[in-house]
Amino acid sequence: MKNFVKGSLILVILLVSISCQSREIVVKTGIDVLKESNFSCLEGKRVGLITNPTGVDRELRSTIDILFEAPNVNLVALYGPEHGVRGDVHAGDHISTQNDPATGLPVYSLYGSTRKPTPEMLQNIDVLVYDIQDIGSRSFTYISTMGLAMEACAELGIEFVVLDRPNPIGGRKVEGCYVEDGCFTFVSQFRIPYVYGLTCGELALLLNGERMLGSGARPGESAQCNLRVVSMEGWNRDMFYDQTGLQWIASSPHIPQAITAFFYPMSGIAGDLSVVSIGVGYTLPFQLFAPADSTIVPEDLARNLNNLQLPGLHFRPIYFRPFYSRGQGTTLGGVQAHITDPAAAPLTDVNFYVIQEIHKLNPGIVFNLDRITKVVGSPFITAKFAERYQFSDIRDYWYKDAEAFRQLSQRYYLY
Repeated sequence: MKNFVKGSLILVILLVSISCQSREIVVKTGIDVLKESNFSCLEGKRVGLITNPTGVDRELRSTIDILFEAPNVNLVALYGPEHGVRGDVHAGDHISTQNDPATGLPVYSLYGSTRKPTPEMLQNIDVLVYDIQDIGSRSFTYISTMGLAMEACAELGIEFVVLDRPNPIGGRKVEGCYVEDGCFTFVSQFRIPYVYGLTCGELALLLNGERMLGSGARPGESAQCNLRVVSMEGWNRDMFYDQTGLQWIASSPHIPQAITAFFYPMSGIAGDLSVVSIGVGYTLPFQLFAPADSTIVPEDLARNLNNLQLPGLHFRPIYFRPFYSRGQGTTLGGVQAHITDPAAAPLTDVNFYVIQEIHKLNPGIVFNLDRITKVVGSPFITAKFAERYQFSDIRDYWYKDAEAFRQLSQRYYLY
């Protein structure tokens, strides 16, 4: 009987172990799938690579090194976006053309005086590969780099390959209106919503398929490139990054964790206003809101925001002292945003609600909303909001393009 019980316990343990293993999610990114194909789509071609430290396989080996060491791949040039291919450049700093110390390959800057690859930069390649982890927000500059590179490849007849990666906030959220004429910049490159619910590969397919390459191109205006997307395996649209089994590498210095990708669209717009700190320079970038006006009591601001009953969100009073950037060396009081339900939480709305509630607590604070017109993408949004500082006045306009874009996007879903 004892042996029977013992054997039964072992069987149960084995079954539980097998069950847990079967539920383990293993996402393979584009570079992993490319490796498994023995780099077949690159064989016999001269290859250029746009990447940064986020371009790694599941073992955290750099895509640069993987392609450089592959015997049947001829990697001949690297192209550096903001922060550089090795991540050694501060946000906003221009990057100079140089040689990569590890491989000796030339590194051409795409974040200096030249943001679109020139014919001279591309003259020795047959295919340009893109492998960068995105965060799903329009103002993150890597997708602008991708689009301009696609445009250059279209003009020169060069193949463009995207090694796809997860959208860390999933593939369901679509927030914000299309960028309007007069607002196109490197942080508002395309006529897409602020949060677009696509992987970078899917976005590339949409921009190419709808002929929207370039800056501000309307559907049907631009040329198409010879595009190939190496799709992931194991990812689905309801999956957040912490469910992928993948390690996160900071996609920029202030996106240190995957969860920060949710906070970036939540506070990045308000953060462009000089009167609000959003935690950049402290240990919680994009997660905090601290008005420059010290008369506003953090507890009051937290209470007002919680009274809005925004789904999936809670606001807590916080005091902090930034180590650098806005408010350096002084104690600031504000609120920390906590996400209790990522699927339900409206992200971009929070920017406007925070400004709304700060204005209620002190109507004398001057918000220069012209500073955020281009990142918001619409002069109507900022002008209308400035009349009463009520998000309800602009909410319908802010979401007016969301459903149309969602329907358009579905044509390009890979997952």
